[in-house]
Amino acid sequence: MSAVGPPQGARPLRQEGGREAASAASLGEGRTTAVGPLRFLVSAAHKSSGKTTVSIGLAAALTARGRSVQTFKKGPDFIDPMWLTAASGRRCRNLDPWLSPDDEIVETFRRHAAGADVALVEGNKGLYDGLALDGSNSNAALAKTLGLPVVLVLDARGMTRGIAPLILGYQAFDRDLAIVGVILNNLGGSRHEAKLRMVIEHYTDVAVVGAVHHDPRLTIVERHLGLMPSNESDDVPRRITDLGAAIGRQVDLDLLLSRIAVAPLLPEPALVTVPRPAAADSDIRIGVAQDRAFGFYYPDDLDALRAAGATLVRFDTLTDTHLPSVDALFIGGGFPELYARELEANAALRGRVRSAIDAGLPVYAECGGLMYLARTLTVAGQTSRMVGAIPGDVVMRERPVGRGYVVLEETDAFPWPDAGGGRTVRAHEFHYASLENLPTDVRCAYAVKRGHGIDGERDGVVVGNVLASFAHLRSTRDRDWAARFVEFIRASDYRQRRDGNIVYLAPMRGREALIV
Repeated sequence: MSAVGPPQGARPLRQEGGREAASAASLGEGRTTAVGPLRFLVSAAHKSSGKTTVSIGLAAALTARGRSVQTFKKGPDFIDPMWLTAASGRRCRNLDPWLSPDDEIVETFRRHAAGADVALVEGNKGLYDGLALDGSNSNAALAKTLGLPVVLVLDARGMTRGIAPLILGYQAFDRDLAIVGVILNNLGGSRHEAKLRMVIEHYTDVAVVGAVHHDPRLTIVERHLGLMPSNESDDVPRRITDLGAAIGRQVDLDLLLSRIAVAPLLPEPALVTVPRPAAADSDIRIGVAQDRAFGFYYPDDLDALRAAGATLVRFDTLTDTHLPSVDALFIGGGFPELYARELEANAALRGRVRSAIDAGLPVYAECGGLMYLARTLTVAGQTSRMVGAIPGDVVMRERPVGRGYVVLEETDAFPWPDAGGGRTVRAHEFHYASLENLPTDVRCAYAVKRGHGIDGERDGVVVGNVLASFAHLRSTRDRDWAARFVEFIRASDYRQRRDGNIVYLAPMRGREALIV
C-alpha cells in the first residue's frame, strides 16, 4: 500500500492545460489502452456512503504525489466541487445529463481534463440512481458516455459475507459497465477489513483498492445540503491535509491507477464548442458576492460571463461597506440564514445596494441572493432586516420547500433579451426558505411547470432591473443565460460612475476554493 504525504497548506490553481499524460499499460488482452488522462468515476451503492470524503481524499493524495488532478461532479452541486477544487488546485466542473446533451458533456469533459494526469468524476447518489426509469441520466449512464471505469465506495458498517451479493448484483445489473475496484469505507477495525477482503476475493473478481477505517476526525460537518461549504471554514487546508494523508495510507494508489488505466477512447463530440474570448471593447463590470454567506457559483457560468464580455469583481456582503465600481451584481446562493445578524449589521452596504437598485442597477440573484434582497429574513423566530429591494419577507422552514430539478416557462415579464430556442428553462432548486407577503401584482419571470419556486406556480421576482429566483440556472450551449444577462446590462441605461481603477478585494483566509 502506498503511503502518500499530505498536501502542505493551500495550493494555487494549476494551469489547466499544457501537460501531456503518458498512456498506461494495458491490463489484459483485447482491452484498449487509455490515451490522455487516466479517468474514473467514484460512485456508491447509495448516498451518504462517504464517496465525497473519499473523492476529496483521493484528489488530495494524488495531487500530493505530484499528479495533476482534474475533478468533476455529476449533477447539480455547489458544495462538493468547492472541496474538490481545494483538494486538487484545479476548478472542479459539473457534468449534468439532465441539463446538457451528451455531446456537450463529452466536449466539456475533454476540454477541462486536457493536460491533467488524472480525471476524477464524483457521482451523486447511487451508481444506478437517476430521474429516468431507463437510467439514461444516472451515474452509470454518465460513466458509459465518458468511458469511465467505476470505483465503488461501499459503506461496510455491519457487513461481512453480504458484501459479495451486493457487488455481484451491481456488476450483473449492467454488464456494459466496468466496475474495476471497490473502496471499503467505515470499517470497524483490522479484523473486519480482513473478513471483507476474504469474502470479496473468494466470490468476486473485483479488486479491493482501499479500505478506510472509521475515523470521526476525518468527518466534515454536514448540513441539509450536504457537507459544510469550504468557504465557511478557516481550516480547509488542514482538513484537506488530513483527508489526503488518511486516504493515501488506506488506498493503494498504485493499484487504483493500474485498474483505471484501461478505458476506451473518448468519443469525438458531435459539436465542438470553444469558449468565446471576452470582447476587447467591453467595459461591463459585474460585482460577484463571494464570502461566507454566498459562495454557490458554477465555474462554467463565471467563465460564460467573462466570455460574454464581463469583468468580474468580487465583494463581501459581510465586511465591505461600499460596492465596488460595477455595472451590475450577481448574488448567488449560499447560507445567508446563518449570517443573518451579520448581514443586518452591515447596514452601510445594504443601503448602498438598495440605492443602486432604486437607481436602476441590473441584478441577478439566485436563492440566497433572493433572500438577501428581500425585506426581512426570519430564522427560528428571529427576524433580521435585509436589503428590502424585493417587497417580501423570507421565512426559514424546518423542511425543504423546494428541492430537485425544475422546469420553468419564461413569461412576458422576463427582462433579459430573447435568445431564441423557446421559453422553456431547465434548472434546479433546493431551499428551505419561503417568500411571503408579496404584493398580488408582483411581476414574475417564470411560470413553474415542475418544482416549487415561490409558490408552486411562479418564480423569478422582477423589480426594476432585478431578477431574483429560487432557481439556479446553468449556462449551456442551448440556454446561455450569462450572455443574455450581459446583453441586458449593456442595453440598460444604468452606469455607475467610475474612478478608472479596477477594484480588487483582498482574499480572505481559508477561501482557496472560492475563486472568481
